[in-house]
Amino acid sequence: MTRHNKCDRPRVVITGLGAMSPLGESPDSLWDGLVSGTSGIDNMTITDPSEFPCKFSGEVLGFDPTAYMDRKEARRMGRFSQFAVAAAQQALIHSELDLDKEDRERIGVVLGNGSGGYPETEQAVRTLVARGGMKINPFYLPTMLCNMAAANVSRLNGLYGYTNTIVTACAAGTQGIGEAAEAIRRGVADVIVSGGTEAGLCQLGQGGFNVINALTRRTDDPSKVSRPFDADRDGFVPAEGAGVLILESLEHAINRGANILGEVLGQASSSDAFHLVQPDDQGAGAARAIIWALEDAGVSNNEVNYINAHGTSTPLNDLAETKAIKKAFGSQADKVPISSTKSMIGHALGAAGALEAIACIKSIETNTIHPTVNYETKDPECDLDYVPNTARQTSVDITLSNSFGFGGQNACLIIGRFNE
Repeated sequence: MTRHNKCDRPRVVITGLGAMSPLGESPDSLWDGLVSGTSGIDNMTITDPSEFPCKFSGEVLGFDPTAYMDRKEARRMGRFSQFAVAAAQQALIHSELDLDKEDRERIGVVLGNGSGGYPETEQAVRTLVARGGMKINPFYLPTMLCNMAAANVSRLNGLYGYTNTIVTACAAGTQGIGEAAEAIRRGVADVIVSGGTEAGLCQLGQGGFNVINALTRRTDDPSKVSRPFDADRDGFVPAEGAGVLILESLEHAINRGANILGEVLGQASSSDAFHLVQPDDQGAGAARAIIWALEDAGVSNNEVNYINAHGTSTPLNDLAETKAIKKAFGSQADKVPISSTKSMIGHALGAAGALEAIACIKSIETNTIHPTVNYETKDPECDLDYVPNTARQTSVDITLSNSFGFGGQNACLIIGRFNE
């Protein structure tokens, strides 16, 4: 497969960040929690978990959408859209992009999302069964459709340019950022609001994941149940949130005097073509995405200083990802630090990759790698450097972020320090 060299095309940089996460409503609160090893996982409160084995979740506690938008607008949005609008507002403010001085036809929105308005669908079905179809909330469809997060961010900010919604399950946030970068490189936009969002914590979502044994069944301290790469891992913790990045062409960012936080050096996606929900057990599909992303960036594997793992805390995924890293990095695999953000915030599905991209940018900014918490018992088959339990200070210039979704859809990003 022919890949572009990074010198042959427009460069894409990152100029703003926004985050709604179980560790708080800002990129800084997310990062501070991750570095300190603080868990945002606790007893599930957003829905009743009593009939399910999994009792825990990573929730954006105390989220008030009216802090970010008009009350009337908030009532007409699904929670996943509210998260996206809130995180986008943060990111736009952080970028210091003055929309009134911009050509809004050259500003777009690309967001990843896994399931749209799951809780809103559940409520609509309850109404349908109890009271009939004509009693369903007339705003049900615009609260449910996956594309409405991007639509609402675009609508409320008057952004008329290229728009897209990436729906590739757990890979969606990462692939959304990658697609945004490609759109800028194609010349269809100067700026794109990109990332991912998810808010699927409800009885319907819980039932679906619990019956296939994807979620943890541990009943001990909630902060201890997500344990990626640990021998005693038994499933992921469901979570919610949103991560939004402002991407710009380098030329546009320089012309407006933007503060550049990092650069999207490369991206790639692949398919396992293997199983409905299980990863390729040899990690071949994930390895392809990693290798192609490195090639796309023009980066060799020995230049990568940090890998933000998909690291879900499921027995199959963590082993397959370890094998994928070994395939892609060869003799370098045991030399590169790896950590899992999900060990502290759980798995936010379509939002996960975007929140993890923010962690990569913060790693570059601070030369710090956050830990994989709860790594207590070594798995002889997961034998790489997972930065166990304590943050590490080290030089970080180039990062790899992995996201591997249900259906074997894989996406990877190479994010690096900006150098003129």
